[in-house]
Amino acid sequence: MFTVADIIHLIQYYYHTSSYDNAAADVEHFRLESLRRIERELKVPTPPTQSVHPLRPLYDACRLLIQTHARRLPLLDYDEQTGGQVVLSVLTQYRVLKFIAINCREIINLHMSLRSLGIGTYVDPNGPTPFHPIATATLNTRVFDVVHMFSERGISAVPIIDENGIVVNLYETVDVITLVRLGEYKSLDLTIAAALAHRAPDFPGVITCTPSDSLASLLALVRQRRVHRLVVVEGEDGRRGRLAGIITLSDVLKYVVGEDMDSVSPQSAPAQHLGNESSEQNSPT
Repeated sequence: MFTVADIIHLIQYYYHTSSYDNAAADVEHFRLESLRRIERELKVPTPPTQSVHPLRPLYDACRLLIQTHARRLPLLDYDEQTGGQVVLSVLTQYRVLKFIAINCREIINLHMSLRSLGIGTYVDPNGPTPFHPIATATLNTRVFDVVHMFSERGISAVPIIDENGIVVNLYETVDVITLVRLGEYKSLDLTIAAALAHRAPDFPGVITCTPSDSLASLLALVRQRRVHRLVVVEGEDGRRGRLAGIITLSDVLKYVVGEDMDSVSPQSAPAQHLGNESSEQNSPT
């Protein structure tokens, strides 16, 4: 599949190797098969190219999503008329978790806190940087520096913090795509604060939670609205709003489905804060 991550890799590659005019001309004739070469030059991992038959158990699809670290999985079937495969749909992590949140009542430890269950990535107080291992930026960070984080780390959002570590916004890969779509390729040298002026007015805000919020609260949120990630912030007085971690849908899926599993062969025959959203702040996963 051609994804937003591929576009981020292309932006990083052309930013370093070509002028704006040359890049614009080259993209007009760019072949998707050239992406593998660019990934090698950038030294980023090649994305998984897995699929699953729509009649396979949902559990198998979940295991494949976890094993490949993919965010989505094409559902392919055989077309007898053409003799080839056809894409029937695309299964995403969010669709899976929403189905589980609505239909599965057997999940254990729903009352326990997200941190005690080990769901998410949390700041290491003994790390080499204040918020290690989480990638962060400030309102003064250049957009391209964040693009480099996206490409190098294989992530899709970076928390924006102030001088006290308080989360003020989230810059996402889709924000970069907005700049490109508007023809603002040269705006990659802008600061995050300036770039956020191009963000769509319907941006839903940064969804946050605290380490002590329960898994039940998170799943209730997934049932109610589309969620891609949650930024974990401190809830204690004196540190309220300070970055504490980040939770992705993959983290939740690993806990709910289980991470210790045998490999799956996809080609075999079919057998906001939890309850509170933080609004975007002006000067902004």
